[in-house]
Amino acid sequence: MNKKSSLEYFIQGWHLIQLPGIRRYVIMPILANIVIMLLLFYWFFSVISSLIGFGLDYVPSWMQWLSYVATFIVLVIFGILFCYFFSTITNIIAAPFNGLLAEQIEAHLTGLPATNDSIISFLKDMPRIMLRELKKLMYYIVWCIPLLLMSFIPIFGQLVTPILWFIFTAWMINIQYADYAFDNHKVSFYKMRQLLQQDKIDNTCFGILVSFFTMVPILNLIIMPVAVCGSTAIWVDRYRNQIYPANGKVDFFR
Repeated sequence: MNKKSSLEYFIQGWHLIQLPGIRRYVIMPILANIVIMLLLFYWFFSVISSLIGFGLDYVPSWMQWLSYVATFIVLVIFGILFCYFFSTITNIIAAPFNGLLAEQIEAHLTGLPATNDSIISFLKDMPRIMLRELKKLMYYIVWCIPLLLMSFIPIFGQLVTPILWFIFTAWMINIQYADYAFDNHKVSFYKMRQLLQQDKIDNTCFGILVSFFTMVPILNLIIMPVAVCGSTAIWVDRYRNQIYPANGKVDFFR
């Protein structure tokens, strides 16, 4: 198994998006990011301002110090939620293009030709791609509910839950971007999670790196194709041979 770290794969992603034959597959996701980011930022700060203003109206003057603590906690939790929500929305819209990007990156890294599907085949496959995105969203929501409930537990909810949110969101972001290469080979969502859990800490660290840059203005516009490229490099080095072993027996666990 390749021993490169998540940081090395993340850096490799930045190099891969600059390849001459890859740039055209990067432009569309970036354009999608720009439009969606502007709309979501406006909505996000409107909601946050309203919630904080509403909450402070009910805080006695002698407890104003507590309002600053509560504001910080709300900003942390909603910031993390926004990070994943922004990533999810942009990825749902850009999913077909990210799939093409992952395919081209895999062809470059393996030296094998990419499939030359027609536009008609591509359009026919879009419903399946969108269904896959919804599966990921449902997986997130299932785990999101208990974490949300834990945030109401006194002390624990305020101190520990934001950390758990961040770690889980990083794991989900890693799943989000790793999925393009896996889905190109029709590997089931369940099987993909099994494989990613073999390197759960390292994959979560990759998600943390992506999460951090998702929250950095300007850089978050190009982080999506970078993450797709880095995740595809991980697929090629660590998991592709487990799906296509040397004995030629393919195991998708569909």
